[in-house]
Amino acid sequence: MNSSTALDVPDAFAASYRAHGAEASAWIAELPRLAGDLLARWDLRPDGPVAYGMASLVVPVLQADGTPAVLKLQQLRDETAGAAAGLRAWRGDGIVRLLDHDEDTGTQLLERLDATRTLSSITDDAQAMQILAALMARLTSVPAPENLRQLSAITATMLDLTPQAVPALHDPAEQRLVRTCASAVAELLGEPGDRLLHWDLHYDNVLAGEREPWLAIDPEPLAGDPGFELLPALDNRWDDVVATGDVAAAILRRFDLLTEVLGLDRRRATGWTLGRVLQNALWDIEDGATALEPAQVAIANALLRHRT
Repeated sequence: MNSSTALDVPDAFAASYRAHGAEASAWIAELPRLAGDLLARWDLRPDGPVAYGMASLVVPVLQADGTPAVLKLQQLRDETAGAAAGLRAWRGDGIVRLLDHDEDTGTQLLERLDATRTLSSITDDAQAMQILAALMARLTSVPAPENLRQLSAITATMLDLTPQAVPALHDPAEQRLVRTCASAVAELLGEPGDRLLHWDLHYDNVLAGEREPWLAIDPEPLAGDPGFELLPALDNRWDDVVATGDVAAAILRRFDLLTEVLGLDRRRATGWTLGRVLQNALWDIEDGATALEPAQVAIANALLRHRT
């Protein structure tokens, strides 16, 4: 494969990504050349249609010896800058293996998993949550490598932003809830933790594999307390939670399972989960929202009512 090989960037991905601004547009323009260079450097052959998510392009490839892999191309951002360091620290234990990495561009060569089968394919929520919790426990058992983003710094920034962000919410009850979340996480600021966190572990970021039945993908590594990991699992497949008819009970069942499997102190895990609600609220307000997401409100209220 030579560097002149053209990669067809899907129009839908290019259009949505260009909406992020000039730097994103420049990256999209360079993507075909970048992919061609890396295919040549790592002696890879394309092996199927290109897939994409919100922020990355994934090219199925065959290595020189015929082993399947995927080439993951993504723009270097703060959220993904530590992905390779995290994957190296995990060494494939419960998560996709990193086969190679280009530091200049952030491109990863990864083992290929079955992208057609996510953990969402398991309809029994208790079974799926048990699998997710077991993976989360394995991942958070690893100490974070040096030079990763720190939860302490992220939390301090959130607390600084909260006072000016809260007035953007129209509902006084939601304003109070955000302040309560900030108070809860402020109590934990002095003990931010040192575990290696995935930061976005939910059913759709777990794929079926051959090496193990299920493996996590797409980490955004962070050094911190495992309690900060729980929210994406709690609001997973939210329609199913609502369909139970008792949203608070369903949330607490998930929370109890996760904290038990991970061996977490419930009060501390509650505080860090409220911190994650705060983070999402601040992101939404920054994007122009004047109300909180209903799922976030339900989770925060359920945990606050049962805080022990």
